[in-house]
Amino acid sequence: MIDRRRLLVLLAIAAVSPALRARAAETLRMRDLYEKDLSFSALARELEGARVEVSGFMAPPLKAQSRFFVLTKRPMAVCPFCESEAEWPDDILAVFASRVVDAIPFNVPILSGGVLRLGAHTDAETGFVSRVRLERATVARA
Repeated sequence: MIDRRRLLVLLAIAAVSPALRARAAETLRMRDLYEKDLSFSALARELEGARVEVSGFMAPPLKAQSRFFVLTKRPMAVCPFCESEAEWPDDILAVFASRVVDAIPFNVPILSGGVLRLGAHTDAETGFVSRVRLERATVARA
């Protein structure tokens, strides 16, 4: 049996859930993730752990048959900044998929969706250091 308190909680969740889903389904731009001082934006912190979509371009993969690539704001023919978190620019995003990602030419716009994660992380498989990334990602031509 549902008491008044549980009913109010369920109604509040039902009212908030569509708004959160709609916000998370928005397509983010790279600049939405950072403040001018390169700290994470309030929006990025709010969406951490949520599924988001980000548009951009696929930088050439570090290796063939990879589940990882770098999403860039503009087309780039080479992988930008693959060394350390300190050099991490505000216009790229590490993307980690659950399965091997087919390479898409570097100048074709794409849309990547995945779980947004913030903070320094070194990928055990590739050694790639990221400051912000999408996990369990999907990729499609825009």
